Amino acid sequence: MNTMGGYTLLRRISSNSDFSRLKNRPAEPGQQYQPTDVEHLANVISHGVWILPSVLALIFMVCVSVNGLQVTTTLVYGSALVLLFSTSTIFHILSYTGQFPLWRRTFHIGDRAVIYIFIASSYTPWLLLKEFHSWSEEFLCLVWGMALLGVSYAYLYHEKYKFLEIIFYLIIGVCPAICIMDMKDLSGLVELSIGGAMYIFGVVFFKMDGVIPFAHAIWHCFVFVGSFCHFVAICSHLLGVNLPGF
Repeated sequence: MNTMGGYTLLRRISSNSDFSRLKNRPAEPGQQYQPTDVEHLANVISHGVWILPSVLALIFMVCVSVNGLQVTTTLVYGSALVLLFSTSTIFHILSYTGQFPLWRRTFHIGDRAVIYIFIASSYTPWLLLKEFHSWSEEFLCLVWGMALLGVSYAYLYHEKYKFLEIIFYLIIGVCPAICIMDMKDLSGLVELSIGGAMYIFGVVFFKMDGVIPFAHAIWHCFVFVGSFCHFVAICSHLLGVNLPGF
């Protein structure tokens, strides 16, 4: 079954099920999807509950760092993690209340832009703390350059060219992985791959608003699982901390 056929089948199943009342129609081109009340709540909760754990993860990584470079890289990744969950939660709260349209638009743009920052931040500890055969510094500049271009794109073309937006997310998320394969020590690659796969699979639900109920909240869950895998990888393979059970 091709992608378009699968998308059409999901729409038919969803529209004919009892769950259809839990979602609205897909957004028109250039328009924002309007979640139902229960979807709004799911969107808020599915990222809001991870704000405090992300703050604790940031503090933990900084505390177990043994040199200035580790502190810097964990601050970059941990801060981006906190920013990701908090920006998303604030945006969805504003969307749910329907108040403060200017702030809602600002945080909506921020919600999309911070994804680029988070992707670049996820690569930063590996590109700085691991030894590579070559090109690690160049790839670090490249991934942050791509992130800044992504932020500019989110600001300039908000809610336009949505398919192109997904392509940009995938490009900045997947292409730097080529450099990661050039690490002299490939420890941590399994956790990185699992985390990356969670983000990629989650993108499917990212584009399913109005097709299946709670699609965006499901996407949020994939983001958490992916970020947790990367957190474990950073602690275990870059900071030398053995987390219980891992």
